Amino acid sequence: MAARYIISIIILQSLLVFTSCTPSKKITYFQNAQDSDLRQVLATIEAPIQKNDILNIVVSSLSPEEDVKYNRIDNTTKGYLVNNDGTIQLPKLGNVMAEGLTKKQLTEKITSIILEKKELLNPIVEIRQLNFEVTVLGEVTNPSVITVPSEKISLVKALGLAGDITIYGKRDNILLIREEEGKRITRHLDINSADFLNSEYYYLKPNDVVYVEPGKAKIATISRSKELLPYIFSGISVLILVLDRVIK
Repeated sequence: MAARYIISIIILQSLLVFTSCTPSKKITYFQNAQDSDLRQVLATIEAPIQKNDILNIVVSSLSPEEDVKYNRIDNTTKGYLVNNDGTIQLPKLGNVMAEGLTKKQLTEKITSIILEKKELLNPIVEIRQLNFEVTVLGEVTNPSVITVPSEKISLVKALGLAGDITIYGKRDNILLIREEEGKRITRHLDINSADFLNSEYYYLKPNDVVYVEPGKAKIATISRSKELLPYIFSGISVLILVLDRVIK
């Protein structure tokens, strides 16, 4: 009985090793990367505000009693929605155009409007995006929608949070889907290449979708496994019967 069990395990392990062999070159990130200064990647361009973004905006100054006029009192509602016309509605200030501006530009715009009213001394405007999410799908361990509280995430980190690309995923042809200015754009990225470290797509933007396509190896493995499994199990059954007679 023990001999039958051991031989069955050996056969199955051999099958798994055979079907999962993948050249290491295909799964190595940033091949031939050299030590270098990557300031151009770190200085990323801030994504512009879009319709349906949700912004948390807080105004403060040296006059706390006046600050309340510029802040939402209702604590049950979090954030300001960017409406279909591209505006947000702020207490005291009314409708302010936000679409197409970066957070820095909107901060400067709101600050300028407040200063014109001459009611607050040294106003400070803080803006955070509450709905910064990216989606990672396809040949990763845990396909998921990732919330980004820090408002900054690289493609590599997003893949890591999704459990990394499986051994079958295409690392040299990752699809990035992004919406900008009402248009949907697609880019195919190669993270096997060291050049990706300098790519403008190294960092993701809100609502980006990353899709990792399965490689030919997985498709071939699945097809091959479906074809071979009946024969393998038949062979194992015959081997067990033979062992049964020999042992007896």
